[in-house]
Amino acid sequence: MELTKTPPTEARHSAKVRFTCPFSRKNDAIKALEKSGIPFLFEDEEDAEERIPWRDAFPGGREVVPGLVLAGQRKKRSLTQTALSEASGIPQRHISEMENGKRPIGKQNARKLARALGADFRMFL
Repeated sequence: MELTKTPPTEARHSAKVRFTCPFSRKNDAIKALEKSGIPFLFEDEEDAEERIPWRDAFPGGREVVPGLVLAGQRKKRSLTQTALSEASGIPQRHISEMENGKRPIGKQNARKLARALGADFRMFL
């Protein structure tokens, strides 16, 4: 078998995911990862220079996160924007603008959306 310059498919299609947990829960986290069957590498310390808050990892920054959460919650429940509009009383075009980060959701709309989706309103703020 010859060596190739192309890495194996798994290596090319993998993602590096990092998370932080309380040190007292470290062993619980390791057990959960082992149980998942997904290979992982455990490191106690990371280079602080490389870390960024997860909300800042999205194109568009923190402002787009509530819209992404809204779209995800809507799709998770297999609802169209029109169906969510009818359930929440918020115009469909406003839902579209919220999902695309062009309109802030606001506390009042967050409560309406949460009621319609059966979710916690704080996730949309």
